[in-house]
Amino acid sequence: MAMNKNTIFGWASFFMFLIGAALILLGVLKYKDYAIGFSVAGIGFFAISWAFNALKGRV
Repeated sequence: MAMNKNTIFGWASFFMFLIGAALILLGVLKYKDYAIGFSVAGIGFFAISWAFNALKGRV
């Protein structure tokens, strides 16, 4: 299976979405004192994931 640039952007977007969700869940479920920081970092990962998904087919 050859990985072209669209496939790489798709996988990168998917993994960054998973990392963002994991950060938010860690903040909410385990580290309640630092939930705001974890949530902000998770939302940042969501934003970068969205940007990578938007770049598919345009670069």
